[in-house]
Amino acid sequence: MPSVVSQTPALPAAEALAHFSRRLAYETDCWDVHEALSSGASDFVLLDVRTERLFRAGHVPGAISLPRREITVERMADWPMDTLFVVYCAGPHCNGANKAAVALASLGRPVKEMIGGITGWQDEGLALATS
Repeated sequence: MPSVVSQTPALPAAEALAHFSRRLAYETDCWDVHEALSSGASDFVLLDVRTERLFRAGHVPGAISLPRREITVERMADWPMDTLFVVYCAGPHCNGANKAAVALASLGRPVKEMIGGITGWQDEGLALATS
């Protein structure tokens, strides 16, 4: 009798490759963001889409506070259209980053989600900045 894991068969390798490759086009993780920021990479803008109060209490160093509801054509005009944005919120229990990604994509902006959010950042043992 198959386990609950294998009860639903895995996709063929080619389909799995396509699926997981596409996921990487939509998301990045906390450690990759940390590594990029630590190396001085400036090929993306990191947006904390939580409230300003939560941002001040603790955020990823280098992030800009831009609450999801403030993502507008006018506000985004501060960046060139091809700027890659990486968005995050509180963590896996929060869909604010998904909503922000939808808002950015609907404005024609390239966007990825930093999966894990603040919770993931801290789970990796990485420090938060306060302001």
